[in-house]
Amino acid sequence: MNERTPRRLAAEALWGYALRVLGGRAYSIGELREKLLRRAERAEDVPGLLARLKEYGYLNDQQFAASFSAARLENQGLGKARVLSDLRKRRVAPSVAEKAVREAYRDADETTLIEDYLRRKFRNKELTAWLSEPKHLAAAYRRLRMAGFTAANSIRVLKHFAAEPELLDSLEDAEG
Repeated sequence: MNERTPRRLAAEALWGYALRVLGGRAYSIGELREKLLRRAERAEDVPGLLARLKEYGYLNDQQFAASFSAARLENQGLGKARVLSDLRKRRVAPSVAEKAVREAYRDADETTLIEDYLRRKFRNKELTAWLSEPKHLAAAYRRLRMAGFTAANSIRVLKHFAAEPELLDSLEDAEG
């Protein structure tokens, strides 16, 4: 076995490994399943181990998705689409992810989130002056879309800062 190949673990050692991993950060069931399968001596040990972790309350995708969504909203101010995408990458079931995001963003006003996001990301710039340049306006729009905000609300907010708001009309037509 070379240095890069992880040591394969028997069932009890795999249990200890799972507990250590979960002690570091929360994982979805799908993420942990993949991680354990890479380390398991016998792949058939993994389903039982996952069931045991769920039974003891160490694994719960609903709780994971809810706390993940709330943290992305409160700490990073990201849009719904980005949080949904990130949850899917973490192998959370789509229905569980959608419910958690819907609940986390229930009282959030997307236009306020967008304004806060712009001020935070471009805090060293005077936004109206900086966004008066078409290339900066386009860059801000792309950044908002990557952060998971809707096209319509992104354009609406950017129009408040833009010197030439009509430049955004072409984006609105392309997205609509």
